[in-house]
Amino acid sequence: MENHAIRLLKANEIECRVSIVKENGISLLLYKDARVDQRILDETFGLFGWTRSHQCIDGNLYCTVEIYDKETGEWVAKQDVGTMGYAEKEKSQASDSFKRACFNWGIGRELYTAPFIWVPAADVSVKRTGDKLYCSDHFSVCSITYNEDREIVGLTIVNDSNKGQVVYELREKAEKPKKSADAKGNRPRSGASTSNGSALSDTQMQYLEKELQRTGVEMEAVQERYKIKNPDSISDELYRKIMAALAKTKSKAA
Repeated sequence: MENHAIRLLKANEIECRVSIVKENGISLLLYKDARVDQRILDETFGLFGWTRSHQCIDGNLYCTVEIYDKETGEWVAKQDVGTMGYAEKEKSQASDSFKRACFNWGIGRELYTAPFIWVPAADVSVKRTGDKLYCSDHFSVCSITYNEDREIVGLTIVNDSNKGQVVYELREKAEKPKKSADAKGNRPRSGASTSNGSALSDTQMQYLEKELQRTGVEMEAVQERYKIKNPDSISDELYRKIMAALAKTKSKAA
């Protein structure tokens, strides 16, 4: 199974979804659909090299994706639970649990290394119906590049509803950005944890708040992207992912 490396997503396999709509612009989320997962599983392990099943546990729908290991002659399983969508509850949970299980196998994991994507109102069509703001523009990923660590370092998104206008661009940098030093010249320890091993330290929260202020990214966008219900429950590992994504995000003053 070690010879079967999960390939990175191509630009035309990544879709953009409007996440948050404000009067001054919108935020976008990158995602993949279940058909992409199926195609990559077929390419990597063969039509008969993987299987999918669903289980209902405590009222929640789980999906188990099993891969056949030719070296050992055994099936190796990874499982995850789906979340409920706005329509077609069962179908939504089935698809979401499948995509999450595939994510556990490494398919599309690189999407979590993307910056937070904000598109100003001048480049999109923000409309209002009553008290609700919405944007019906369609966006697509024009190009994407990765580094050796399978992290997104270059990204171009266009507005298909406006003749393919480029609305977001992340240019690949030669070097990784260095962590900022505090007043004493010490580097922030993004992996530091408190005594209970789960909640973030006050110092970590301060660095997170500073990055949110610098980029203009709202905590609401962070919670939606990483499926966080309570910010106080952010783990050290998730904190590092959030900070890495924010580091790639442009300053709101830029």
